[in-house]
Amino acid sequence: MLNFMWKYSANLLAGWLLTVTLLGSGLCAQDAEDRRKVIVCSTTQIADFARQIVGDDWDVRCVLSPGQDPHRYEVKPSDSRLVAGADLCAQNGWNLEGHQWMENLAEAANVRLINCVTGVKAIDLDEDGEQVQDPHAWFDPRSSAIYVKNILNAVVEVDPDNKEKFEARAQLYLSQLAALHTWIQRQVSAIPANKRVLVTHHDAFGYFCEAYGFRSESPAGWTTEELSGISIERRQDVIDTIRELGVKSIFLETSLDFRTISEIANDAGVEIGGTLYSDAMGSEGTAGETYIGMMRENVLTIVEGLK
Repeated sequence: MLNFMWKYSANLLAGWLLTVTLLGSGLCAQDAEDRRKVIVCSTTQIADFARQIVGDDWDVRCVLSPGQDPHRYEVKPSDSRLVAGADLCAQNGWNLEGHQWMENLAEAANVRLINCVTGVKAIDLDEDGEQVQDPHAWFDPRSSAIYVKNILNAVVEVDPDNKEKFEARAQLYLSQLAALHTWIQRQVSAIPANKRVLVTHHDAFGYFCEAYGFRSESPAGWTTEELSGISIERRQDVIDTIRELGVKSIFLETSLDFRTISEIANDAGVEIGGTLYSDAMGSEGTAGETYIGMMRENVLTIVEGLK
């Protein structure tokens, strides 16, 4: 009798364990199926472009926070964990992410990485006698449209079941970028051609200037090195250029130290025309928390400062 009861209990336990195992496997499979795919972006602009395409179907995460400088960013252990959980990574490229920090993170995690500048016609800059590609291509909305198409193609490859929704969202956003370009053209027409000189800390606005007929002047070149490190001769050259061009105002950048550029403005006898979003968008709740908002506010500040 005891032997029978033992066998009965053992069979009952085995059946219970099998049921739990099967249920657990089913739940795990269901959890994996229900989990939203994740795209990890290097910069705030790229994260915004990705959100416009994937909507609520994917989880969009960003390494950089609003106001952070991608040129000099130093990765943290939490960044490695963030990228390790991604289905796809996206970066600007052309060494905007200084020392290839995003590329290194994606490679270490064995996650596919796309360069959003692929297909953009680059502006070449001189860096200590070497030609480099200006990475700030998003300042021309027509280049941003290329970013959007690159992200669209990548997410469709990873998640073809949502292709129609991705394409529909992208189509709407591309029309908004085209409208933004037309709007900027109208706004800057209020500035006389000979007054379209944009002086900022670093040369982030080359694509904007080329698209809308401005001349770009920046004491730090295309990087975000501190202006305190530039030579006295270079500083004086910038001051002399500002005076010679008859510039009414020069502009600060939200992600950079204001002090030295403010001193240059004072020495040149010009006003500070305002602060521009450059390598990073604004924080949540600000007018610049989206790409279109960032561009809109920049244009209004530039027009007000120079017209």
